[in-house]
Amino acid sequence: MARLDTPEALESFRQQILSRRDPNNPCVSICAGAGCVASGADEVIAAFEKEIQDQRLSATVSTKGTGCPGFCEQGPVVVIYPEEICYLQVAAKDVPEIVAQTIKEKQVVERLCYKDPATGERAVKESDISFYKAQQRTVLCNNIKIDSKSIDDYIALGGYAALAKALGEMTDLEVLEEVKKSNIRGRGGAGFPAGRKWEGSRNAPDPIKYVIVNADEGDPGAFMDRALLEGNPHSILEGLILGGYAVKSNEGYFYVRQEYPLAVENINLAIKQARAYGLLGENILGSGFDFNVIVHQGAGAFVCGESTALMTSLEGKAGEPRPKYVRSNVKGLWERPSVLNNVETWANIPLIINHGADWFTSVGTESSKGTKIFSLVGKITNTGLVEVPMGMTLKEIIYDIGGGIPGGKKFKAVQTGGPSGGCIPEHLLDLQVGFDELTKAGSMMGSGGMIVMDEDTCMVDVARYFIAFLTDESCGKCVPCREGLRQMHRILTNITQGKGKKGDIELLEELSETAVEASLCALGKSAPNPFLSTLKYFRDEYEAHINDQRCPALSCKELISFYIDPDKCTGCGTCRKQCPADAIDGDKKIIHIIDQEKCTRCGTCFEVCPPKFSSVMKLSGEPVPDPVAPEERTIRKKTTAKG
Repeated sequence: MARLDTPEALESFRQQILSRRDPNNPCVSICAGAGCVASGADEVIAAFEKEIQDQRLSATVSTKGTGCPGFCEQGPVVVIYPEEICYLQVAAKDVPEIVAQTIKEKQVVERLCYKDPATGERAVKESDISFYKAQQRTVLCNNIKIDSKSIDDYIALGGYAALAKALGEMTDLEVLEEVKKSNIRGRGGAGFPAGRKWEGSRNAPDPIKYVIVNADEGDPGAFMDRALLEGNPHSILEGLILGGYAVKSNEGYFYVRQEYPLAVENINLAIKQARAYGLLGENILGSGFDFNVIVHQGAGAFVCGESTALMTSLEGKAGEPRPKYVRSNVKGLWERPSVLNNVETWANIPLIINHGADWFTSVGTESSKGTKIFSLVGKITNTGLVEVPMGMTLKEIIYDIGGGIPGGKKFKAVQTGGPSGGCIPEHLLDLQVGFDELTKAGSMMGSGGMIVMDEDTCMVDVARYFIAFLTDESCGKCVPCREGLRQMHRILTNITQGKGKKGDIELLEELSETAVEASLCALGKSAPNPFLSTLKYFRDEYEAHINDQRCPALSCKELISFYIDPDKCTGCGTCRKQCPADAIDGDKKIIHIIDQEKCTRCGTCFEVCPPKFSSVMKLSGEPVPDPVAPEERTIRKKTTAKG
């Protein structure tokens, strides 16, 4: 392929690509994101390629490994175009039937279609699946349509048109003004207006400036950035080039977690392809604008998601934050103006330039515009990536898209914003999702993690878990974060172990206040959020743990006991056989008892007891009933038919 020297040459090449593709011919898109690959997507792709070749269909049927379409728990996901037929949990053994029935006979293999758990109805098209219906996917929409390793696929769907428009029709200042007008706020955490950040760098006196992609995604359960980097790397690269043009920068960086090997591979390939096509490097599209990109792999430190720590790491030093006497967009990487935005922010930029700021601001709330990608995980029926308009309520996301809480359990809370976010209770489910709205509720948007919890979740233990994570990830540079979090973790651990005492809550509040006010960076300042939000909405659970030595959720191991109800036990022996501590005594058709001194409270007996009997019970803060007398333990034959 010859270098594309003008915007017109790019458009001509796009038309050439489209002319070689018949939109009516079948195209089999198979998700090749990390999650689906772990579920066997590579074998499915290989099976399709072999079957299509064996059936002599290669001339009219194409296959492609694509990015993640979001419905991760149902992978491997296969979508067949142009009909948009969606098959879930596809295995290699299903491929011959799909090719024979759907490709050749145009018939649907119903057993592979999504089945609504509530109605039992099958959804044939991807857009008919309840998980997708309420979403508004503008950033994620092309993931399932693009071969993540093909620049031609990206160009065919309009890729790099925004770059051609900017370099051919707009000045760098006009690009900046369009981004400012869109009022897009950074999707990585703080929600600072991207346009204002860019303007600060552009106006800084130093002529050498940098633009950086923050792909150091470290939140537990979050994989939004990974999905975009793996599935549509050119969209982020195009956004970065546009950012460089707007702020007069000629050098950009991708800071990617080392734990994302597929993302690193795909972005490096995208850079190589863009450079070969003249979309990166010197004199891009004949505009006179030069821009180059370097990929840097981080070592996995959570703190390197913070801007100054990330830049320190890019400089080859230990990833520690530094005081922000001057903002990093004025003095950042190597003390030069540096624009840092996360993956999702950069992926939105080509859309804003292509469609205009007014298009972008038509979606969202007054202060939060556009859409936002969340990783919806936890105690919820449908897990995966969801992209929704700002302003959608938590209830709509959790119930309309997520399908609600499985197993008939009751919703308790949703944690948003990653480890430093907060937990939002049931009575705030009608809260609109937006930067300011979540902050007022004691949480934050963060990068987009959303963890759903049900009635079996102990909120004190949730706070302990996230504080433990942040304690381990603290760089240790400042005392309020390093020592404050360590003490908070110690106190919370004691509370969950039944060792809490009067004054612990007040001490935790004091430590939180100190961390918020005196920590060096955002990690320490936001770290107390899990505790503060759970205390605000679930203070009764803290008091029950401390005052009554009781865990209301029956979750904290040291505060619960297991007891076999003699009125329900049939002597089946299931619990005794599965007990790893040999703490259960009994025999066939004899009521079983648990030796409390031997019991390790692992919960195995509770999990394996046959549901129709449910004889094993959890107790918290209550004395365990005395074991039944030996003469009462024998169950007569006629009572074994119980249930």
